[in-house]
Amino acid sequence: MNVFLSKKTILPAMTGLLLLTGGCVGSFDPQTDATSPLAPRIQELVDAKREYPRWADFPATPTDVPPPVQVAANVNALSADSGALATQVAGIDWTLGSDPSAFVESINRRFDPARMAPIGAQTPDEVEAFAEALRRRAAAPAPIDRPRP
Repeated sequence: MNVFLSKKTILPAMTGLLLLTGGCVGSFDPQTDATSPLAPRIQELVDAKREYPRWADFPATPTDVPPPVQVAANVNALSADSGALATQVAGIDWTLGSDPSAFVESINRRFDPARMAPIGAQTPDEVEAFAEALRRRAAAPAPIDRPRP
C-alpha cells in the first residue's frame, strides 16, 4: 500500500486539517458598521429573518399521492399501451420504401426540370436583359421642384 494513503498518515492529516479550519468557524461573527446609514435597515432585515426558515414555512406532505400498487399498475398499463402502439406502427404500410433513388426519381417526375434549372442555364443575352431591367428600376427618380420661400 502507498505510504501516503495509509491510515497512519491520513488520520493525523485529517485531524490537523479539522483543527485548523475548526477554529475559523467559531470566530466568524459578522457585525454591521454602526456608522453606516444603512445599518438600521440591515439590522431590521437580519432580525426579521433570524428564525427563518421554520418548519411551518415548508410545504406539508402531500396527501393525494397514489399508493405504490396504483403507481405500479399505471406503469404496467403504459407499458402495455406502448406495446400496442408498436404493433400498430409495425402494421402501417409505409409508402416511402427503402430505395432512396426510386423516391428521388418519383419526385423528379412531378416537377418541370426547366423551371428548376439554375440561373446559369440562361443565355448571356437573357442575363444582360435582366441586369438592364434591374438598372432601370434602381435609377433614382427625377428631383421634385420645391417652391423657394
